[in-house]
Amino acid sequence: MTPGEAVLYRSVYRGAVRWCFPHHFVEARDDRHVLYLQPGSRGKHMGHEQDYLVRWASSDPPRDHVWEAHHVLWLLRLGEAHALGLFWNADWQFRGWYVNLQAPTRRHGNRFDTTDLALDVSVEADGTWRWQDEDDFAEEQELGILDAAAAAELRAEGERVIAAKPWPTGWEDWRPPPEWGPLPLPVDWHVV
Repeated sequence: MTPGEAVLYRSVYRGAVRWCFPHHFVEARDDRHVLYLQPGSRGKHMGHEQDYLVRWASSDPPRDHVWEAHHVLWLLRLGEAHALGLFWNADWQFRGWYVNLQAPTRRHGNRFDTTDLALDVSVEADGTWRWQDEDDFAEEQELGILDAAAAAELRAEGERVIAAKPWPTGWEDWRPPPEWGPLPLPVDWHVV
């Protein structure tokens, strides 16, 4: 893959894509892949209404979504059960880091697939952190998406990352080349 090339970062559950966004490939080094999600890029998402996890676990399709809130740079390693995101607002003011707890990432060509698993860790720019989406994490267990052992391992993964404190990353001052623009969603985004 070459810098700027469009790749897909997707959450797949039971053979169905639950969210998907096109990202610019930035680099791969030491088994770490760096992907950039630019505001204005078009993707698919389940939303965050009260019943979204019920729909996420069923066969309901994801909805069209335009990513608008933040510039996001994802640092991920194949086989790891988390990805580390760096978030900036639209004016490139650094907002902090986000530890997305998930099934180990797999790569299939230009697609990076995982299963996003509700519980996350949000880290402010000053390094203070908090668990994110604990209510959703509890609902995933109630719905049978995660059993007790998988839930315990997911929380343990978060605790390992918190203890390691892999922030700052050295990417906090990164900016994309000016010619990179928002990406469209390819027609075969749903093919697993």
